[in-house]
Amino acid sequence: MGGAVSRIKLWHREDIDGFFGLFTNNLTNLLVMAGLLNISIGIPATITYGKILPAVGLSIFASSFIYSWMAYGLAKKEGRDTVTALPSGTSVPHMFLIVFLIMGPVYWKTGDPYIAWFAGLAWGFVEGIIELSGSLIGTKVRKVLPRAAMLGSLAGVSLTFIVMTPAMQTFDLPYIGFISLVIIFLGWFGKVKLPFRIPVGLFAIIIGTIIGWMTGNMDMIAVTESVKQVQLNVPTFSIERIIDGFSAAGPFLIAAIPLGIYNFFETIDNIESAEVAGDSYNTKHALIADGSTTILASLFGSPFPTAVFIGHVGWKEAGARIGYTWATGLSVLVLTWLGLISLLLTIIPLEAIVPILIYIGLIIGAQAFQHVDMKYAPAVILAMIPWIANWGQNIVDTAFTSADTSALEVGYAAIATAGLEYSGLISLGTGAIIIGMIWSSILVFIIDQNFKNGAVVCLVGTFLSYFGIIHYKEIGIGIGLETAISYAVVGIILLIIHVKQNTKKLEEL
Repeated sequence: MGGAVSRIKLWHREDIDGFFGLFTNNLTNLLVMAGLLNISIGIPATITYGKILPAVGLSIFASSFIYSWMAYGLAKKEGRDTVTALPSGTSVPHMFLIVFLIMGPVYWKTGDPYIAWFAGLAWGFVEGIIELSGSLIGTKVRKVLPRAAMLGSLAGVSLTFIVMTPAMQTFDLPYIGFISLVIIFLGWFGKVKLPFRIPVGLFAIIIGTIIGWMTGNMDMIAVTESVKQVQLNVPTFSIERIIDGFSAAGPFLIAAIPLGIYNFFETIDNIESAEVAGDSYNTKHALIADGSTTILASLFGSPFPTAVFIGHVGWKEAGARIGYTWATGLSVLVLTWLGLISLLLTIIPLEAIVPILIYIGLIIGAQAFQHVDMKYAPAVILAMIPWIANWGQNIVDTAFTSADTSALEVGYAAIATAGLEYSGLISLGTGAIIIGMIWSSILVFIIDQNFKNGAVVCLVGTFLSYFGIIHYKEIGIGIGLETAISYAVVGIILLIIHVKQNTKKLEEL
């Protein structure tokens, strides 16, 4: 055992593939984030690139090193050098929600980008506190939740938010994206050895970049202009910014509760996924890391929470170990502090990068079916449905926003007449990760004829619906009374069946 521990390395050659994949994931998120802040809602570049992104880089750096340290500790404890570190970064759903639900409305109302920024920081701080509180119950929740519910929910988010957009981007320029995708399939699924033993992800990016420049899709002028923007920006610590932001963020802070709950459920799901893949991490420690780095982010200027990313199983399949995570964190730190993010995307076509995310999504989706009993397959699919609704609503809303209108202005009835139940999308997709796990758990317990536990899950659904934490965009007492009654009725039905079942067993004795 001691010899095995002494050979634990912080970097393996196989970490190169994992690094390019996880780094690509984070880089893509940072580019989207910059676009949302600077272009979509109009936060000035000086704040976006000079204040917020450097703080985001710091938080990703911190979380990456924490999870690398946890992986090293697990490797030493188990005496093996095959542990894969948990991937982490900025939570993508929160990125959109914080921009459009907090910072945008505050900026448009006040016209002050600093107040909008401070309001986002206050939100992030509160969400970090909620994530920390989740560490007190996270381990118990993970023991109670069926594996099909957790992995099914992950499959849902992987299919929608991880696979779909990269797939569309891949086929927007198929002579770059599709070729890069097939290279990834050949290397990681087909186990085909590539020239000079170049790592699969790197080879796909190199080929895609060469094609991009040969076909005239890249612009040297853009590269030159991006070089001129390179400068050092270091984030600064401030409690005052958060305090100032509370007044502006006050009306919105109650919504941080379900998002905080969402984040710690997401982490719980990902810890379960890692354990299925062979790495058993401490749930409480991971939740503490998430909450702490989210609070750290807000104190240094980032309103965006950190999270354990889904995809651990994909990186493990690709051979990644400890090094890919800390290398990603360090690289993101350098890029954000030096302002190099936009420069990279003027050199490497996005279509050469995003196919890696498709691979990760496929691995996660497959895992949900491969690591649960086949009788639970319907429960896995059921857990995915709320995510499809959530993704569909985002697509519809994006289309309306591009047309300078909204679903509310068009009218839900008019949209329904066209064949789309938009109000149903909202109800089904709001709180997708929790809804998916609740529905899937109910079905798992029905399949097992454990009707008592099914009734308990319905009770949880009743409570969360009543306060609007799931199914509703607002939170308050009695917000979701109708849905809460629905869950309660289903719970009573299951409880009646449980009582009759036990009565029959007693009569047979």
